[in-house]
Amino acid sequence: MSENLLDISGLRIEYRSSTGAVVALPDFSLQVKAGEAYGLVGESGCGKTTLLMAIMGHLGSAGHISKGEINFAGENLVSANKSTMRRIRGNGIGMIYQDPNAALNPTMTLGAQLMEVPKLNEKVSTKQARKMAADMLAHVHLPDPEKIMARYPHQLSGGQKQRTVIAMALLAKPRLLLLDEPTTGLDVTVEAAVLDLVNNLRSEFGTALIYITHNLGVVAKVCERVGVMYLGEKVEEAPVRELFAHPRHPYTRRLMECVPHLDGDKYTTSFMPIPGNPAPLALRPTGCGFGPRCRGFAAGWCDKTITEEQLGAEHSVRCSRWREDTIFETPSEDAVTPGKIGNHAMLEVESLEKIYVLGGSLLGGRKSGRYLTANQDLNFGAKQAEILAVVGESGSGKSTFARMLTGLESATGGLLKLEGKNIADRALNKRSAAEIAAIQMVFQNPDSTLNPSHRVSHPLARVLRKFGITKNKRDTDARVEQLFQMVRLSPWLKNQRPGRLSGGQKQRVAIARAFAAEPKILVADEPVSALDVSVQAAIVNLLLNIQKSKQTTILFISHDLALVKHLADHVVVLYLGRIMESGPVKSLFAPPYHPYTEALLSAIPIADPTAQQPRVRLSGEIPSPINVPAGCRFATRCHRKVGAICDTTLPPSQISAEGHVINCHIPLADLAKLETSFGALTKH
Repeated sequence: MSENLLDISGLRIEYRSSTGAVVALPDFSLQVKAGEAYGLVGESGCGKTTLLMAIMGHLGSAGHISKGEINFAGENLVSANKSTMRRIRGNGIGMIYQDPNAALNPTMTLGAQLMEVPKLNEKVSTKQARKMAADMLAHVHLPDPEKIMARYPHQLSGGQKQRTVIAMALLAKPRLLLLDEPTTGLDVTVEAAVLDLVNNLRSEFGTALIYITHNLGVVAKVCERVGVMYLGEKVEEAPVRELFAHPRHPYTRRLMECVPHLDGDKYTTSFMPIPGNPAPLALRPTGCGFGPRCRGFAAGWCDKTITEEQLGAEHSVRCSRWREDTIFETPSEDAVTPGKIGNHAMLEVESLEKIYVLGGSLLGGRKSGRYLTANQDLNFGAKQAEILAVVGESGSGKSTFARMLTGLESATGGLLKLEGKNIADRALNKRSAAEIAAIQMVFQNPDSTLNPSHRVSHPLARVLRKFGITKNKRDTDARVEQLFQMVRLSPWLKNQRPGRLSGGQKQRVAIARAFAAEPKILVADEPVSALDVSVQAAIVNLLLNIQKSKQTTILFISHDLALVKHLADHVVVLYLGRIMESGPVKSLFAPPYHPYTEALLSAIPIADPTAQQPRVRLSGEIPSPINVPAGCRFATRCHRKVGAICDTTLPPSQISAEGHVINCHIPLADLAKLETSFGALTKH
């Protein structure tokens, strides 16, 4: 009998349709021991989710296992009947999805949904089920479980919903827990709390994990062993420390070169994106699937069947040329050099505020109705060709500022100057065509700017015509083609509809659409947070190249401080609508810094399992912007709170060096003595 809790051998999965069958997983094998944490990484479309769906028996009518076995605790799941699979899903294998909304019924209270699990699986009474649900919510660190159970899903934050879904999965007491990108859409602080929670619960319950993600930092933090997938094949597998220290497969090596690190920036290191895209499943290459994108491809070697080779007891690689290190080295000409910042002030923000009145009127006095403070007393600026990053958790006011800058909202106070001209009180319909064209936005989800019924060239052509940049169809078509080349897209793609493009290609089209107006300022609102690490690296390099060639000022909104360190020149840290800290990017990664910045830095999932990262975990939730604290906005969650003054008095602005401003009651000299430092982490 196998000692493995999960033993997958020779698994072949096909998706069948009226046009024929495509092979998603040609011949996949995997073993996971009881209590082990195993990570699966790879780009979108590599087969990670298909594998999890096969384990759960959820391939649907089109999916078909044509060969191989999935053995869980001695039972073959491929041949299991519906009642057996229902029993195993009930208390053997649990799953946590990327989007918690997919697992929660919006019409039922959370308590009713949680109680269903023990009532169905263990046949307990309603009273017992309620107690079990409340106890599990306490286990996942949700305050006041009884109140949580009385709420509906829409009344919880994203992090609270994800913890509730974890509690629901654990109520089934699974021996194996499958996690499908469960932290992708979460703030970095919430992600850190969820990862800590998963680790703690695994230790407490002895649950085995299969964690699929494209975030190598998460793998380094959570997993003991890791497998790398490409086009449905496992191309490398090793203990996590071994893989990060000595990646052997060329695909693994290139993934590692796409990851931001805290010990470098855009002047010292450069992302090396993987050229091209994975081949369609229907056009799977002969031999190595990575061959068309590999610098070391050699006819007669790589276009034949590649067998898995053992490098040691636990390290295996599927590559015939892995020993030839030099052939995989990335040429230095692929490196991106950043542009120079100009002296011309492009953006000036002075005492800017945005207040939403909830009943009553602002003119009648704030006491005439409740009001929501989205932004208050914002002061900073950006020069020509400068990249300004605005960071903070959800609800900190980042997107509200972006909407004021682009004219989607008008400010309720203060100044917002574009090249010296105040546009704060003018919404989009009151701005001139030149002012609208000068500030363009790239959204987090490119689908929000692309009409699925139109070719992807349509929004670019529309912008060119609307702002009078081109005068006729010939000029428009020529300029669209130039824009596609600028964002490194093949011109033939301009006649495709969005559904035929990958996520990275769609985001490039969205960037091209923004630059069609020839803007002076580009607002990028979380433009890479949902993309694969390789696509993310390519988009970041694209932004750096465009900034250099077009001298465009970029406002980069993000919660990923590792990426911010690589890309930005200047950083503004927001919390609940106010600035906690601002300054040159290099000044934020070593003391002195604001306690909130310290917490954000400690939450970054670092792609190095040997790094000894200082740990600061925030408790509680961000206060409501309807009832903001009178003193420091961060006081209710601050781990370095000095006393009642933090609750009652606004903190003073303390200036360190080179324009580094920290708004905190703790003296600058004391902040400089903080022992945590994130510029160069120690190894262990």
